[in-house]
Amino acid sequence: MDDWRSYDRVAETYERVHASRFAEPARALVAAAGIGAGDRVLDVGTGTGVAAEAAADAGATVIGIDESLGMLEVGHRVRPKLRLVAGTAIDMPVRNGSFDVVMGNFVLAHFTKYQTALFEASRVLRPGGKIAYTSWSDGPDAYQEAFRELIEGVVPREMLAPAYAEAAPWHDKFRKRGAIEEVLIDAGFRRVRTEQHKYRWTYTQAEYVDGLETWATGRFVRKMLGESGWISFTDRVRATFATEFADPLNDFRDVWTAVAIKE
Repeated sequence: MDDWRSYDRVAETYERVHASRFAEPARALVAAAGIGAGDRVLDVGTGTGVAAEAAADAGATVIGIDESLGMLEVGHRVRPKLRLVAGTAIDMPVRNGSFDVVMGNFVLAHFTKYQTALFEASRVLRPGGKIAYTSWSDGPDAYQEAFRELIEGVVPREMLAPAYAEAAPWHDKFRKRGAIEEVLIDAGFRRVRTEQHKYRWTYTQAEYVDGLETWATGRFVRKMLGESGWISFTDRVRATFATEFADPLNDFRDVWTAVAIKE
């Protein structure tokens, strides 16, 4: 994996471990945006098409766009009826005013230049169209803290913070309702509505540890350690989790949905 920030290598794991769970906030976002039959929807950062599928299930005509060819390959196989295309959130190959809704499931924090990404979303929206995003609103839990302690035992802390900031530079910012509302208003959107949703996702310990490789810290540490080192490290993570936590794991997550209108 030349670029640890890429999701190409972890696409299969993402689909197997996280897709069904991330579909829940995607469906909440579709409902919050009032997406329905006849709507033209663009799902930015679609990954394997989880949110695009939720919009399609509501009757919309959907295009999903993502820069990870690995994620798109899995999406094409698992959700063959969806139209998923390669592209970035910046300078999208889409005509002005083409869509009724632009949505993104957990992507806002990953945009290096979120102002430009929001401008681009506004460009492809028709007047009166809606923009809709989900964003994590919770902080680290006991599972994440345990993983972080194990990581800091193999990779110096001073290397981890810049790496995480590079992969998800606005994670902390967009945990806050006010920050989400402010950037949408600054981007020219109006009638911003935000709502918090709470989820409990149950993982087996094996699933949860497997899924850690999809997070920014997991991808970075895997690159740093190499394959043999990563296998050894995850064996240690499994042993630690087996000692400290009951199986299965109940993962409680809080999520914002944010919807605004282009006027």
